[in-house]
Amino acid sequence: MLNEMGLVTLDAETVNGLAAGFRGDLITPADAGYEEARCIYNAMIDKRPLLIARCENVADVIAAVNFARDNHLTTAVRGGGHNGAGLALVDDGLVIDLSPMKGVRVDPVARTVRVEGGCTWGEVDHAAHVFGLAVPSGIISTTGVGGLTLGGGHGYLSRKYGLTIDNLLAVDVVLADGRFVTAGAGENQDLFWAVRGGGGNFGVVTSFLFQAHPVGMVYGGPIIWPIDQAEEIMRWYLDFIKDAPEDIYGWFGFHRVPTGSPLPEALYGAHGCVICWCYTGPMEKAEEVFKPIRALGTPALDLAGPLPFPALQSMFDQIYYPPGLQWYWKADFVKEVGEEAIALHLQYGSDLPSELCTMHLYPINGAVHRVGENDTAFSYRDMTFSSVIVGVDADPANAERVSQWARNYWGALHPFSAGGGYVNFMMEEGQDRVRATYRDNYRRLATIKHKYDPANFFHVNQNIKPNA
Repeated sequence: MLNEMGLVTLDAETVNGLAAGFRGDLITPADAGYEEARCIYNAMIDKRPLLIARCENVADVIAAVNFARDNHLTTAVRGGGHNGAGLALVDDGLVIDLSPMKGVRVDPVARTVRVEGGCTWGEVDHAAHVFGLAVPSGIISTTGVGGLTLGGGHGYLSRKYGLTIDNLLAVDVVLADGRFVTAGAGENQDLFWAVRGGGGNFGVVTSFLFQAHPVGMVYGGPIIWPIDQAEEIMRWYLDFIKDAPEDIYGWFGFHRVPTGSPLPEALYGAHGCVICWCYTGPMEKAEEVFKPIRALGTPALDLAGPLPFPALQSMFDQIYYPPGLQWYWKADFVKEVGEEAIALHLQYGSDLPSELCTMHLYPINGAVHRVGENDTAFSYRDMTFSSVIVGVDADPANAERVSQWARNYWGALHPFSAGGGYVNFMMEEGQDRVRATYRDNYRRLATIKHKYDPANFFHVNQNIKPNA
């Protein structure tokens, strides 16, 4: 119902109507667990929903969608809660919270993994690793499966096995009208094309079916060099990764060693550049592969070595990226990093305003390039890097300072980019930026949006507007 200000309100009777057929928890601002329930990974986000519907199963999701639509509630969808821009929450609306939906089923013969929408990648890694399998994902195990996948998904296994969406076989989706459908190669092919990179614009994905690959032990981890060696290391990396074998992956970044981390205390606050490696080739060849890497400069710290893949995936969960920090992201796709761009990276990367601010270059070449730019909604298949600049600090008082640093850094580099950025790293970007991110695929996405969500019910996202 609407109050005298024209805002939607919910009375107890209305909420009880949903509760009668709902298996999960319904959390309102009056409930003791509300403050915890509305927290997400990025503490910079402070939104107050009218109702949080923690769904136990698909029936709950359908009930929540129908309730929100019938009561004119602006609706957000939360999976793992990592969404940087805070689009997993909404003020004065309904949050469909999938976090209780944690099912993971591995078929070791078919090498497939069925994953429910509330899972994190750490939960998938744990279930798949016992069978010597992994699904390509990101670099942080606490990241939600749903958000990362729907945006494309790039990480340690991308150069060898492609993006996460390149390993997606099918999805189950609850649409805006409450219908439950499956999309894959054999049915609802247009929807399947759209969800592979189009974000959460088309419905609530309640489960994903992935192709997995044989990945058990890898040779990986970070090698850190002092900042005065950054130019040498960066130039070498930019040249190396373009044509490196697909079974070696490394992302490059500028970092400081956080005080209190499990790294050596003598390095606390130390400023440097890092390449974090993941080699999936034969383990008996790993030391030989890394000899020329270890000959570079004089590392301050070398932690690269053999380890289980889930250990690499979770390595930075608490060192650099625990929940509850202030985060501000800016991103671009980049084909080449030329002389002017290198100089700007060294300028800004050598002046990090906090121990947690960083810039990463993620390689998206190798197997990623074997899929056409129009074969999925993710269109930047011709790029070499997905870059992200993040202003991060634990203290809310520093949020604007680190955010402005990120905006300045990005503003200086953006003219050397391809125009669009990875949708999962975008903040308050606006429609022009969303269009640029999908390039020629945007019009097709808008048409599919009109077919499956003509009223734009799912608009709390990097929104693709329906086009009749």
